[in-house]
Amino acid sequence: MSELVPLLAFADFFPRGILPYLVGGLLVGLGAATIYLSTGIIAGASTFLESTLSYVSDVPRFNRFKYVQSRGWRLVFTAGIVSGAAVYVLVSGEGVWTTDVQWWRLLFGGFLVGVGTRLGKGCTSGHGVCGVGSLSNTSFVNVATFLAVAIGTAQLVQALGVSP
Repeated sequence: MSELVPLLAFADFFPRGILPYLVGGLLVGLGAATIYLSTGIIAGASTFLESTLSYVSDVPRFNRFKYVQSRGWRLVFTAGIVSGAAVYVLVSGEGVWTTDVQWWRLLFGGFLVGVGTRLGKGCTSGHGVCGVGSLSNTSFVNVATFLAVAIGTAQLVQALGVSP
């Protein structure tokens, strides 16, 4: 019976079974590879957001030639991220709000993610999917840092007894 304990503990990582995560990961990887192979641009969400800001901002950082030149399809990509979540809500029948965390904590957490994205020169999708996939040393260091901070934060929050 003790041989089953590690398998049951491992099952906690995949509460809905392995298939949805496997299919999702394959689709993300396929999309990132398609964008990179067809354009030479890494498909990080923060870069895509910056390029869409060129529509409404005169800040030179957002109006670099490569952003302005490719912002049309980048806008479609960014809209696809949002609409993909909307389609999931419609198909699954789950509500839009799927967390018990208060809105102000989500807002503050989003702000911290934005600051971390700027400090880390990219987001988890850019470094974690594309950077690690292209064997970038910088991305390996950033992903290790993302994971260490996330694990440390989760442990601290649990130790302090903070609940949603």
